Amino acid sequence: MPEDLRYTTFDTNFGWVAVLASARGLLRIILPQDLLQDARELLGERINHATWSPHDFEDLMGRLRSYFKGHRMDFPDKLDLSGTTTFQRKVWEATRLIPYGETRSYSWVASQIGKPSAVRAVGQTLGRNPLPIIIPCHRVLGSDGKLCGFRGGLQMKRYLLSLEA
Repeated sequence: MPEDLRYTTFDTNFGWVAVLASARGLLRIILPQDLLQDARELLGERINHATWSPHDFEDLMGRLRSYFKGHRMDFPDKLDLSGTTTFQRKVWEATRLIPYGETRSYSWVASQIGKPSAVRAVGQTLGRNPLPIIIPCHRVLGSDGKLCGFRGGLQMKRYLLSLEA
């Protein structure tokens, strides 16, 4: 039986965002892109099996648009993390606990999941985060407080942190 996939793309004041979801929850969010086509393509191959369904995402689109305008927003949305490892889910769940406007270190995340020596693995997992903003990996910094890698680039990470400051 094929998976029930839905997607949308929409414009924000910072660029085009794309969202892919299953019946279980959000699967993927693409950070703002300059071109609509780029946002759409970054959703990957699964978009070919998804139904264009902007009405299913109206609330999320409104919250993300507000977020990118600098308003505090919550993202309690259901996530579909099927196909990921237990370790990845734990890292991403711990990262969701970081409050808006605050930051934590990679070692904090590692400690939260009971694996204090897994700092590098935490970083690698956050680098594979399929749901930026919803799983706010931009709020995770090096132990010295410096910006470290971010899938959307350090300029985007800096921008997101400044939005929340």
